[in-house]
Amino acid sequence: MFNKILIANRGEIACRVIRTAHLLGIRCVAIYSEADAKAMHVAMADEAVCVGPAASKDSYLKMDTILEVAKQTGAQAIHPGYGFLSENATFVQKCQDAGVVFIGPPAPAIVAMGSKSAAKRIMEDAGVPLVPGYHGEDQDPAVLRKHSDAMGYPVLLKATAGGGGKGMRVVWSADEFTSALEAAKREAMNGFGDDTMLVEKYLTKPRHVEIQVFCDQHGNSVYLAERDCSVQRRHQKVVEEAPAPGMSPELRKAMGEAAVRAAEAIGYEGAGTVEFLLDEDGSFYFMEMNTRLQVEHPVTELITGQDLVEWQLKVASGQPLPISQDEVQINGHAVEVRIYAEDPENDFLPATGKLEYLRTPEENRFVRVDTGVREGDEVSIYYDPMIAKLIVWDENRDRAMQRMSQALTEYRIAGMKTNTHFLKRLIDNSAFRAAELDTGFIEKHEAELFSNQGGSHGANPLALAALYTLLKQAQERAVEAERSRDTTSPWHLFTGWRMNETPHLPIRFKVGEEEKTVQVNWIEQGYRLEIDGHILIANGKLNDDRLQASLNGHSRNAFVAELNGHVTLFTDQGAFECQWLRPDLDSHDFEEEGGSLTAPMNGSIVAVLVEAGQQVKKGTALVIMEAMKMEHTITAASDGTVTEVFYRAGDLVAGGADLLAFEAAEA
Repeated sequence: MFNKILIANRGEIACRVIRTAHLLGIRCVAIYSEADAKAMHVAMADEAVCVGPAASKDSYLKMDTILEVAKQTGAQAIHPGYGFLSENATFVQKCQDAGVVFIGPPAPAIVAMGSKSAAKRIMEDAGVPLVPGYHGEDQDPAVLRKHSDAMGYPVLLKATAGGGGKGMRVVWSADEFTSALEAAKREAMNGFGDDTMLVEKYLTKPRHVEIQVFCDQHGNSVYLAERDCSVQRRHQKVVEEAPAPGMSPELRKAMGEAAVRAAEAIGYEGAGTVEFLLDEDGSFYFMEMNTRLQVEHPVTELITGQDLVEWQLKVASGQPLPISQDEVQINGHAVEVRIYAEDPENDFLPATGKLEYLRTPEENRFVRVDTGVREGDEVSIYYDPMIAKLIVWDENRDRAMQRMSQALTEYRIAGMKTNTHFLKRLIDNSAFRAAELDTGFIEKHEAELFSNQGGSHGANPLALAALYTLLKQAQERAVEAERSRDTTSPWHLFTGWRMNETPHLPIRFKVGEEEKTVQVNWIEQGYRLEIDGHILIANGKLNDDRLQASLNGHSRNAFVAELNGHVTLFTDQGAFECQWLRPDLDSHDFEEEGGSLTAPMNGSIVAVLVEAGQQVKKGTALVIMEAMKMEHTITAASDGTVTEVFYRAGDLVAGGADLLAFEAAEA
């Protein structure tokens, strides 16, 4: 076994590898970019070395630099995690040439699976079922069209070098074929420098089921059950669970054996995942093989009782697989969701910023949190915006989903947009609970999953927010009194006192775009709150962020995060957000600035498409930004004139920054 390894990655997967390595007595070397100098994985490692500036291409993707660090620190092996260099055959070869063990498959196996079309041919020879399609080298549009027509629509156009949903188009009819092909090829060339396409029959209601395989250097191979990853957005996984609902032992065996044949066909070693499309009739088809550890590997670990990172380390050091196929056991059900900094109500637009308030559910044998961030850390523009993976286990699917729902309630983040509330609605959705799964699930149930955006929250959440502000202000006055020379001064009291009037106080909030006022009267029982004509009697206690409240005699607990007057109230019903308009704040701060367009998040300017003085029409593209590996186009909201441009291509901008000044045309 190794005594020191280097981890060529960052974030939660780097922390995940470090935990297992330390359990095995292996010392760990972390690498980090300038942006990650204070990151969690750096603090956890035994030693850490900076490898360059924030951008991945200048740090985490610098192969020679990473290998030099491994040599200088005496690391015997490199664990690539996932992403970055984990499926880079050139890096694997460089490791071999340098005498450093790559904890993963050999370079030829990565090359074999790197091209989707070449992989299909290998799988066909190995007897692995394939979706009907054309994977040939002749890329003449007429040839691709001919095969599409012969298969029948809908068909799927897919870049052979693609991934992450890029370079893919569903073609529903022959009339759409030409434009769809051109768009897919453009996207593929921009994303991968290769516009080679394959075309496959598009299954209208498929499930995405993948098999975890493992191979050692002694000819042993096993499959460790399956994972269902059908619930996706933009071809990226949102929920993963194991085992797959409705999977019979016969189907599991057939898919598992096909996955092992796929791995053995390319001389595989280490952890890999063979992904299949599972049709309604029980037929399944090879989609692709990921030649690395997967983000969703924890659900497999929880149902099999195995540590897959430990397996990786043992296999890479030349040891045989710890167990045989007959010894693989499946126990209970596990589900994983990915906690992202993103805005589901805005097409899952990535978010950035500081994690000012972060509370996670308590970890135990049922609940696991894999993360690489702590409260106060930054979610930057340079890397994937995943905050953590939340994984739960229980004896069956129903109990696991109920436990996940509760864990999501206890996962509290304030200060930036996240997908936690969306995930809870998804987990609680009746169709999801009934395992009515397919890759179009989110689109199919859009009305239910996004039904909480906007709309009325009712009086009770606002009453809780008002009670919080009252208790908070009382605490602040008490602190002032303790610091004062005259602790008995009436100016330290917070009682709403008015000369010749009943003690009262108006508290103003902004909820969405609407301003609300809560009228407060001090009474013997606590506070009398009037909200939109509704009367509630409130009292309670505030201990740190925990609010113990009573509304009309109904006791309930909530947790509150307040950041610069922005109040987020967490209850078992979800989160409620509002802006507390303190009397000493200028209301102008809460009004939208007119006449300018702002950056939706931290990012960099790719292109400025207009200049000062230029007249534009509504919808005209003005600026292109890049953040979180995605491009975002800022367009004109109306006809008008660009009066000033504040940034140039290549500039970094903060979220909310004015990009340009704009004068709307008169109606």
